[in-house]
Amino acid sequence: MPAWLQLMIDSFWPLLSAGLIFSVPLTLITFVLGIVLGLSVALARLYGPAPLVMLVRFYVWLIRGTPLLVQLFLIFYGLPSAGIVLDAFTAAVIGFTLNIGAYSSEIIRATLAAIPKGQWEAAHSIGMSWPQAMRRVILPQAARIAVPPLSNTFISLVKDTSLAAVTVPELFQAAQRLASVTYEPLILYVETALIYLLFSSVLSTLQDRLERRLTHKETREVAL
Repeated sequence: MPAWLQLMIDSFWPLLSAGLIFSVPLTLITFVLGIVLGLSVALARLYGPAPLVMLVRFYVWLIRGTPLLVQLFLIFYGLPSAGIVLDAFTAAVIGFTLNIGAYSSEIIRATLAAIPKGQWEAAHSIGMSWPQAMRRVILPQAARIAVPPLSNTFISLVKDTSLAAVTVPELFQAAQRLASVTYEPLILYVETALIYLLFSSVLSTLQDRLERRLTHKETREVAL
């Protein structure tokens, strides 16, 4: 067996386990928190008072205008100088959540704005309050529109977790450690790329199934 193939076999489980233990949980946690934050920001921009609108617009502008890696460095290495010390995983969660929240808020805001005003009027005409109309009528329709772009954001987040190597021992950092010991960076980084590709491919398949299910459900509701 070629030496490079043996190295890939020997390093496969350490790399995969780092992805399953750190990269995947980091992705799931930050995506859920980021969507909650993004929804809150989107609602604030659309329906909040002027001071709150200005505040969340500044937040979105700041996050979208600075690199994610710089944000992670500021949280993990910069905050301790101000007396705020966070462990590596918590710092990564906060950094990714703030980043995903800003980008997802723009997606959610656009989908909410795309819902026809007639849907609001129809909900109010049958006695729904604003929260009821938002929860039962507007958000379900907006969710169907938002699924494709949010799914793409989720898949991108899987790959972006490699930036957390500066703080968290995730997949890419595991590859760096192995490369420093074996002196075979090309082989190990290629294998790391393949594992990321595997994760992304699985998520893309799930995304396609979800989109088809939502499309089928929408078509059936229209037919009824």
